Amino acid sequence: MTKTTATAPVLGTRALNRATLDRQLLLRRAPLSAEEAVHHLLGLQAQNVKPPYYALAARLDGFTPEELSGLMAEREVVRIVTMRSTIHTHTADDCLTLRPLVQAARDRELTNFRKGLQGVDLDRLAVLARDLVESEPRTMKELREALLTTWPDADPQALAIAARCRLPLVQVTPRGLWGRSGRVALTTAEHWLGRPAEPAPAPDATVLRYLAAFGPASVKDMQTWAGLTRLRDAFERLRPHLVTFRDEHGVELFDLPDAPRPDPGTPAPPRFLPEFDNLLLSHADRTRVVPPEYWGRAWQGNQAYCTLLVDGFLAGVWKLDETQGTLVVEPFGRLTKARRDDVATEGERMLAVMHPGTEWDIRFGTVVRQ
Repeated sequence: MTKTTATAPVLGTRALNRATLDRQLLLRRAPLSAEEAVHHLLGLQAQNVKPPYYALAARLDGFTPEELSGLMAEREVVRIVTMRSTIHTHTADDCLTLRPLVQAARDRELTNFRKGLQGVDLDRLAVLARDLVESEPRTMKELREALLTTWPDADPQALAIAARCRLPLVQVTPRGLWGRSGRVALTTAEHWLGRPAEPAPAPDATVLRYLAAFGPASVKDMQTWAGLTRLRDAFERLRPHLVTFRDEHGVELFDLPDAPRPDPGTPAPPRFLPEFDNLLLSHADRTRVVPPEYWGRAWQGNQAYCTLLVDGFLAGVWKLDETQGTLVVEPFGRLTKARRDDVATEGERMLAVMHPGTEWDIRFGTVVRQ
């Protein structure tokens, strides 16, 4: 620990929790448009179609699913693999800048498939794949079958993943639209958006945006969010323009001087979040949101559960049983009657936004089955 870090003010877990919730638009619903919120949050986890919609319903005042769906249909937001090699919903502008920023991580990902890519010229593959998906959107199956004609001895899955890593491939609509279904068909971001990608930027501007959405945070926190390494230099360049704190373990935290850092006692209403919400995935130390005793409770194997926040912290999971018309809530611990009532009220509000005109029952029961 440096002398400077040792004398920096300490932010306890609740202080970090309330600051992060404020940046994440979860202390109070924000009067932002869906596009403004997607930009501020640097994208929304979108491994499945529905999570971005539920993520915004928890954060925005006046949100409707049709708003985000309309942006997607108009190509103002897109679905693309970016941070942590996972699909995110980004604004068109961020798609064309954040994807080049994390390209180094996509290149590293390819090393996991080098055995299946022996003898494959990756530059040529990128050219061929671009021609294929820009002539018409292709599924991953169609892409690998077409590439196999040039490299018949390569691993088919590795060929398709190589194309996804080397090219900024977006999922074209109707995939991702609310209430619609569609296969996962891909084309390049440049072709879909009608403009070229930006050169890979220096990370400095994204560091500032990350802190605005997830701070206060350490260098490792941002590296966890981005799936990148070696971001220390960017933080050091920005240090004169930032303020520093330390957590209860002495880890140095950076922040924007004027960013909100609410009182730790600030009330935090219950919130229903989708599976893989970035609130729970974007820090190396997740205890600001996930109590240690609940670590691992939000997923089981490859199955992730929708999560419930109570008093700002992970407190349970939930699911919609559409066949029964029921919202099932499973708290991890005992809730007081007042808190159960607050959770039920928030559940009613979420259902009214996401499923207007439909009758639902809310019950406290079992979601995770061992």
